[in-house]
Amino acid sequence: MRLLFSLLLIVLVASCSTKNTNNAPTPMTGKYAIAIHGGAGNLVKMNLTPQEQEAYKLVLDSALTAGDEILRAGGSAIDAVESAIKIMEDCPLFNAGRGSVFTHEGYNEMDAAIMDGSNLECGAVAGVRHIKNPISAARSVMEKSEFILLKSEGAEAFATEQGIEIADSSYFFTQHRWDQLQEAIEDDKTELDHSGKKSASKPDHREEKYGTVGCVALDKNGNLAAGTSTGGLTNKRYGRIGDSPLIGSGTYADNSTCAVSCTGKGEDFIRLNVAHDIASMIRYQNTTLQSACDSVIMGKLKSIKGRGGCIAIDNQGKIAMPFTTSGMFRGCIDAEGKKQILLYAEEPTSVNP
Repeated sequence: MRLLFSLLLIVLVASCSTKNTNNAPTPMTGKYAIAIHGGAGNLVKMNLTPQEQEAYKLVLDSALTAGDEILRAGGSAIDAVESAIKIMEDCPLFNAGRGSVFTHEGYNEMDAAIMDGSNLECGAVAGVRHIKNPISAARSVMEKSEFILLKSEGAEAFATEQGIEIADSSYFFTQHRWDQLQEAIEDDKTELDHSGKKSASKPDHREEKYGTVGCVALDKNGNLAAGTSTGGLTNKRYGRIGDSPLIGSGTYADNSTCAVSCTGKGEDFIRLNVAHDIASMIRYQNTTLQSACDSVIMGKLKSIKGRGGCIAIDNQGKIAMPFTTSGMFRGCIDAEGKKQILLYAEEPTSVNP
């Protein structure tokens, strides 16, 4: 059964990994950088087979490459962020878009946000069930609506009017997400991306992962952007919404400071307004990006037993990717062109030489 699952992952990943085909603008000369995440949690190497690890890395690489190609050609940070996130939304490995978890009632309810650091414009959608790429709907809200956050049926009506692709509920169904819901209902618990319950395929280890996806980017014009997309919590009820679509909590970008995308238990990030707090430390305390991220994630978040992490990039192309868990799926290409794709805490991030 485990072998079958691993083979299925490889097939699915092949369909997720796409090459960006946008018409490239004329190359420019400024520096650029990009970082992505695919969720954080209690991740240890023994929880994933080598095939599964490679499957995740392949999609992360595909998303990172798509965004990098846009930036390298002189494209905008907003375009790069949307492109990278769409690839992860289209892959069932991640708790966003096609791979979203189920609510208690058996629906997929997705949230997403995007923000342009050049003008502080932003847009978000929450609790949508039929939008193929919620990040694109969020961008449409930012660019074509007088509002910032739209929810459920209203958000879907607006997205339909704007020509955003709508998908039937069957598109979002994956058996392993459905099985996670059944386990959570059986235990009468609201679970994270992956159930903490021991499974038949992993009898010796518990798995707990926050599968939100996100991207931050700096383009050659010096503009920053951030985006985040998620399917939320397994077995969530009462229309629960986390931090991902809340500007300042899970997503934030401002050219004068930094761009941030978070992943973790949303309630903790909402309490601390994590993304904006990081930007505020840079603005008001003139601290470095890494120091601000460490203070908020490794300090404040950890002090309330918060779990998760963030990716962040400043207006000089410096990158930080801290997290309080044993792993965070992450990748980046820094301003010097160095690429990294990492899964676990014991794989130290080495950027900003």
